[in-house]
Amino acid sequence: MKTYSEQTKGVWYAAFAYLIWGFLPLYWKPLDQSGSGEILAHRIFWSFVLMLAVMFILKRKKTLNRDVKILFSSKKQFFSVFIASILISGNWLMYIWAVNNDHVVEASLGYYINPLVNVILGMAVLKERLNSWQIVSFVIAACGVFLLTWQYGKFPWVAIFLALSFGLYGLAKKLGSFDSLTGLTLETMFVVPAAFAYIAYLQWNGTGSFITGGISTTVLLWGAGIVTALPLVLFAQGVKRITMTMTGFLQYIAPTIMLLLGVFLYHETFTDIHLVSFTLIWLALLIFTISKTKWANYLINRKNKNSLSAKI
Repeated sequence: MKTYSEQTKGVWYAAFAYLIWGFLPLYWKPLDQSGSGEILAHRIFWSFVLMLAVMFILKRKKTLNRDVKILFSSKKQFFSVFIASILISGNWLMYIWAVNNDHVVEASLGYYINPLVNVILGMAVLKERLNSWQIVSFVIAACGVFLLTWQYGKFPWVAIFLALSFGLYGLAKKLGSFDSLTGLTLETMFVVPAAFAYIAYLQWNGTGSFITGGISTTVLLWGAGIVTALPLVLFAQGVKRITMTMTGFLQYIAPTIMLLLGVFLYHETFTDIHLVSFTLIWLALLIFTISKTKWANYLINRKNKNSLSAKI
């Protein structure tokens, strides 16, 4: 049984993680001259270096060595981590590109619909079942996405890519057996050789921004590892202490901040159709979140019992 103080700590850990994720556009925007590929390469490289330091500080060197042996001795673990590394790298690249090409609002949409994508993947791959509330939430969310598609005159591919890649990343993580800290270390380990090679190539040709781009750019590129790893560490500490329902409520902090930044700071387009579409998606998420509570399960079970009694 978790104590009240532990639950409170969990809420603060998780909330702070989502706050950092929400304000990340402020971090990537000043780096737009560096290019999305270079930013991603530094994010991967410095994340790997930082995660090694974290594992050393937390005295988890033996655990990491054991998990590396497991990784290369089990095909399931190897491919789950390898696929996860490709998916999260693609997600990071798209997110950085979206921020630096004035698609912050659309990026926020992607993370709003991500919980719904997670349930679809759970239903399709893990054979999880949906209750009536969740089905209604999907229909409402689909209407919101359809309206946005009609508004854009094209498919909102940035939002869908972000939602799908992060949803598939979560699925790959679920199929693996490593915790969040070890998992991120191993995931970045797979792609860090390519990231380092790309950084070296840019620096060798004089087109890299690291050091030559000035102090502020160099510090921001180096700090990409911190802003990547820190919220993941905080999140890992938070989810240990709070319920999944509370996590579900808190996860909407990040896309809400992104949306506000996109509209009020970066002055991206936000029409009446956007408002209606987002309202439908917010409503769908509210219904979806409520559907995961004990109260909703009680009503569903009571309805099923009444139906069974009527048949008898």
